[in-house]
Amino acid sequence: MQLAFVLYKYFPFGGLQRDFMRIALECQARGHAIRVYTPIWEGENPAGFDVRVAPVRALFNHRRNEKFSAWLQADLKRDPVDRVIGFNKMPGLDVYYAADGCFEDKAQTLRNPIYRRWGRYKHFADYERAVFAPESKTEILMISEVQQPLFVKHYKTPLQRFHLLSPGIAQDRRAPDNAAEIRAEFRREFKLSDDELLLVQIGSGFKTKGLDRSLKALASLPSELRKRTRLIAIGQDDPRPFLQQVKALGLSDQVQILKGRSDIPRFLLGADLLIHPAYNENTGTVLLEALVSGLPVLVTDVCGYAHYIADADCGRVLPSPFEQGQLNRTLADMLADPERRAFWGRNALAYADSADLYSMPKKAADVILAESRA
Repeated sequence: MQLAFVLYKYFPFGGLQRDFMRIALECQARGHAIRVYTPIWEGENPAGFDVRVAPVRALFNHRRNEKFSAWLQADLKRDPVDRVIGFNKMPGLDVYYAADGCFEDKAQTLRNPIYRRWGRYKHFADYERAVFAPESKTEILMISEVQQPLFVKHYKTPLQRFHLLSPGIAQDRRAPDNAAEIRAEFRREFKLSDDELLLVQIGSGFKTKGLDRSLKALASLPSELRKRTRLIAIGQDDPRPFLQQVKALGLSDQVQILKGRSDIPRFLLGADLLIHPAYNENTGTVLLEALVSGLPVLVTDVCGYAHYIADADCGRVLPSPFEQGQLNRTLADMLADPERRAFWGRNALAYADSADLYSMPKKAADVILAESRA
């Protein structure tokens, strides 16, 4: 079959983007042709992929999305495909991969009512409704079981259209046999002594991921602990407001903010703790990447995958509503207890051996290629 995959932006370091790539490659490996539509493509084209970059520009994202949708439908009319698989909400999809949470629920619970009078709200609400309305035929690949009831609540989506997937952590994220050697080399490279502690925060969208909260927690550590603790944040985002916060908190010698990169497993093996106090997060793939690396995790419970950290007993999950003081205290306790961190690390690796954290691309491809969809 000829498959069309659609997403608003591709770059190599995003969680949604990596999920798209692994699902598309799985479909290609099963003998199907892959076409990709996007307004923004950053990175190399995989062998055999027909990547079509839409020549659309607009001042506002929602206007760009509308122009892109019109261009996409015109191209598909000229050059049809068998299935259209979207990684963002939009009309005309056969299959939607639900990387994002319920927009309508956020609009009603987190926004001022006046927000729903704006054109931006109408656009995203209409595009979400096109996927989840009862009359829609779109099959939905769910990766966060906590979000499904919200979509059903707002749209009355028939349950049979949902397909809950297990996570899809790449096997190269698992701790290799020479993990200790990689850790030692990494810490030499970053000039980390044996008694220094390294926090990592990984993920594009520093504001949503709660980097401001992490910086406050680092600054709050007891003096002796704070002096020997460093934080490296990695992601595709504007670091300037956070660098200003770093300076204001007196953390300039302890914090580095790096752009997205391809050697994340080295950071997970070289660190002592992953901190992820997100404001909201549909899943949080990096939580499981840390888990399969044997790295303890400190995370807020709003993340869809936070329950895996609790299930594996490999860190701490902070309950809602969020309290900065609780994050501060928990971080200090975790950093001050090396035996407990070692215990969490062993639990994480044991869980990684027994739980299904890897099969998402295969199961997603099964739904996309199901004969009943023909």
